Amino acid sequence: MSFPPSEYRTRVDRAQAMMVSAGLDALLLTTEPDVRYFSGFLTRFWESPTRPWFLIVPATGDPIAVIPTIGAALMAQTWIVDIRTWRSPDYDDDGVGLLVGALKGFSAIGLPDGPETHVRMPLSDFKRLERQLGSPLRGDGGIMQALRMVKSDAEIAKIATACQVANRAFARVPEIAQQGVPLSQVFRQFQMLCLEEGADWVPYLAGGAGPGGYGDVISPATDAPLAKGDVLMLDTGLVVDGYFCDFDRNFAVGPVSKGTQAAHAKLIDAVDAAMAVAHVGATASDLFCAMDQIVTGGAGGSDAGRLGHGLGMQLTEWPSLIPADHTPLVAGMVLTLEPGIDVGHGRMIVHEENIVITANGPRFLSAPAPRQMPVL
Repeated sequence: MSFPPSEYRTRVDRAQAMMVSAGLDALLLTTEPDVRYFSGFLTRFWESPTRPWFLIVPATGDPIAVIPTIGAALMAQTWIVDIRTWRSPDYDDDGVGLLVGALKGFSAIGLPDGPETHVRMPLSDFKRLERQLGSPLRGDGGIMQALRMVKSDAEIAKIATACQVANRAFARVPEIAQQGVPLSQVFRQFQMLCLEEGADWVPYLAGGAGPGGYGDVISPATDAPLAKGDVLMLDTGLVVDGYFCDFDRNFAVGPVSKGTQAAHAKLIDAVDAAMAVAHVGATASDLFCAMDQIVTGGAGGSDAGRLGHGLGMQLTEWPSLIPADHTPLVAGMVLTLEPGIDVGHGRMIVHEENIVITANGPRFLSAPAPRQMPVL
């Protein structure tokens, strides 16, 4: 487990208090981060879509794991005691019968059903589950979203460690990137740097390169060599002990124009503007507006859709920094600040930092980038 049992017990206690208020007898959880949130069950075996996994959190008592037998040994290393297993895959009954038995006696069962959620089991099995239970399942009333949005001190420390690993990897980019090196090679070697510096794995790496900026921030790397005057951007979501960082850095490949450097400086100004208002009681939309005022003059953002998001057990979490998101900031929220700026000719520059909201104001978790774009 990433934390001592007391951390998970506190999470269950908070969930159970919220379940009573929502009139729920139990939560049924089916996704990796939700199951891990209460159990500590950390494995990359979720990459296989073959087997479903279930965790039940009752309104009173301890959680119940209903999982394939292949996961029993690992689940037994967590604090979960009630572990019920079946041999999976089973084409006739892949855990539904066992799950029904575990849920008998609970009348109001909730599943996370809001934005950024899904149910990880076959639709046919989900329908069978409802039929055998004799009643439809309910939404969880936003309980999981509210719980996971606010991090404990222990969780914040994990994210901070992931950020420190990425800080060290970014500091070594001059070792692997210079004029003439293919972008695809830079991507591969940067992931190696992340692993060398302490990442458990690097599930997300995006970026781009182009003269004065790049066309988008999600395309796979091509074999095109870095050229003089390019801006190289690397955006990493590496994982340490089950928690992500998510921030980027921009590099000039040789000298770039004053306009390009000015655009980068404006992005730093946008982050600073957001930090000035990122206090308890402000809203996600307040952060958006502060950054958008700098990068577009208040025009309402770009087609990227948002200027940041939550961060934690997943690369992106609730909330989104958009005008319509009025989620209030509270101590313990970990966010990304991600302003972007149009530099013309179909190109952009994007900058991202990771921060935590505290009772005394915001604090950087990533080491803040300098206003002057580093030159390779």
